[in-house]
Amino acid sequence: MPKVLLICAHRPNRSPSQRYRFEQYLPFLEQQGFSFTFSYLLDQKDDRLFYSAGNFPAKVFILLKSVFVRIKDLSRFKKFDIIFIQREASFLGSSFFEKRAFQSGKKVIFDFDDSIWLADTSPGNQKWEFIKKPQKFFDNLKYANRVIAGNAYLADKARPFNKNLFIIPTTINTDLHFPKPELRNKTVLTIGWSGSISTVKHFELLLPVLLKIKEKYAQKIKFKLVGDPHYKNDLLNVESVPWTEKTEVDELNSFDIGLMPLPDDDWATGKCGLKGLSYMACGVATVMSAVGVNKEIVQHGVNGFLANTEEEWFKTISRLIENKKLREEMGERGRETVMKKYSVEANKNKYLEVFHFAS
Repeated sequence: MPKVLLICAHRPNRSPSQRYRFEQYLPFLEQQGFSFTFSYLLDQKDDRLFYSAGNFPAKVFILLKSVFVRIKDLSRFKKFDIIFIQREASFLGSSFFEKRAFQSGKKVIFDFDDSIWLADTSPGNQKWEFIKKPQKFFDNLKYANRVIAGNAYLADKARPFNKNLFIIPTTINTDLHFPKPELRNKTVLTIGWSGSISTVKHFELLLPVLLKIKEKYAQKIKFKLVGDPHYKNDLLNVESVPWTEKTEVDELNSFDIGLMPLPDDDWATGKCGLKGLSYMACGVATVMSAVGVNKEIVQHGVNGFLANTEEEWFKTISRLIENKKLREEMGERGRETVMKKYSVEANKNKYLEVFHFAS
């Protein structure tokens, strides 16, 4: 039975990147004979402190503790057949641990799903950005036997440094994410966005559009934000609720229209469309910025809509508000797209192929 050490930042079921990139495949891979051991850097208490503002002494201690976690891993690399690294082994701007994993003689799989060679630090840790040195990503690629990229754009960035590339999209477990139209309000239409505190800035790109929508449709609509329960916008009167694994699917199913605005920059181009895919899997009519992989996921007017300008966003959202049948058709076709191309079931054998090559 091949033994796999999972090197990651967060405890299981905490990070969307981990959950949607590899954690949801572990039961299937275990059925195929692989066994897995997690090694993560942040427990629940440290997680809360690490991503909050301030707490300088606590964060220094957490960083030191994370180094000792990885030093412990060095001593046990030999016990494993495969070392799987998701995004990075350390919060510090060094490839020391990735290099040591590679030099151990064990097979190393490196997985990434964002433009992680660029700086994109959480709001509470902006002053720590100098520590991270995101360009270490290019060294990390060299210290892997296999690389998994979340889309073709990311793969193109990685290919000059490692030819052993596999493209596996970020995927949805469609057995868990499925339509529940009965949860949608029959009298008030909900326009929703789901995301983390660090990405709420993307939601705010649409504020001018959404204010016009509110002015036009008044009491017929409401806005909901899932992820940051403390977010407020008095002009929009946004309903903000926390993200939890238990309530996520029900909250997404409360949307009539799901929004995924992004800036047109290098960071956004590397995104893997998870937000839009999660809406689509739940049968929610979805509007996404025409950026990066979004243009591969959505065929405009067929299984969802793409928009760039404020005028395009306004017209598309208005059209969906006024046409229930169109919302239902887009939701159904979006769900079909996810099941066919972006589901766990459609991609599980790709993961198995990578692990078989490495074992």
